[in-house]
Parts: sequence; C-alpha cells; structure tokens
Amino acid sequence: MGVSGPRMALAALAALSALTVAAVFTTPATAASMDNGISVQPYAHIGEDGKVTLSGTYHCDDSSPVGAVQIATSVSQGDTRLGASNGEVVCDGAEHEWRTTASLALAPEIHPGRALAEVRLQEIRRTGGGLLSLPVKTVAEDVQEIELIDHR
Repeated sequence: MGVSGPRMALAALAALSALTVAAVFTTPATAASMDNGISVQPYAHIGEDGKVTLSGTYHCDDSSPVGAVQIATSVSQGDTRLGASNGEVVCDGAEHEWRTTASLALAPEIHPGRALAEVRLQEIRRTGGGLLSLPVKTVAEDVQEIELIDHR
C-alpha cells in the first residue's frame, strides 16, 4: 500500500516547517558566552530609619538583554525573608555598583547578626509594546551568608 501524493506532500511540508521553526528559534551560539555577573557584599546595614541596605557589584554585556534588566535581592533569617528590587540597570559590559533598601516594617523579625543574602540579575522580556511582561529569567546570581550590622 503506497502513500498518496497529497499525503506525501503534506508530510514533506510538515518536515520542512519543523526544520524552519528549529532554525529560527534555536538559541544563537553567542547566548552561551554572554558575560553577566553579580555579587553581594559580605555585610548589610540596618540604618537609623529601620531600613536594611544590601550592596554589591554587577556587570552585564550590552548584547545580552532582550528586555529590561533589574536586580532582585532578599535577606533571610530562619523563616523570615525580606525582599527588595531596584529599577532597571545599565548593561554596557562595565562593572557597576548596586544598592537596594527595604523597610524592616515589612519583616520586623529580621535582626542584627548572620543572615542569608540572595541577589539576582534578572532579565524581563517585554511584549505588547512594553505593557506586558513575560516570565523573568535569572542571568546571574550570588547567594551567601552575610552579617547584618545595626546602626540604629
């Protein structure tokens, strides 16, 4: 039993479409070599105003972001977590300093002493003329134990 002409043509078209889609949506070779990094200082500060400030450095290649890039941070002690994020950062290949601040009013259990800091350089892809955002992609991160120093 043979395959009819229209079925053969349809199968060939489907195979060609699959190859075309694979070629168009395959990640370019340079994506694996993008130079992105972030670090957090080994200490954070609790200011007189009751705000926790984390800081560090980051760098991202200017060809890496497809959308906006931001820094998301958190400080954890036990089951309590205090998160913050800053606005869009500059990706030009150079190293830059960053700083985020969050109020202890959001997590009053956070106190001076050892804590776990997590910082992420995140890419947010925009769609719909910038009105809608797709899921966030972490392009670099640093997680480490830090010391919270009280300045109140």
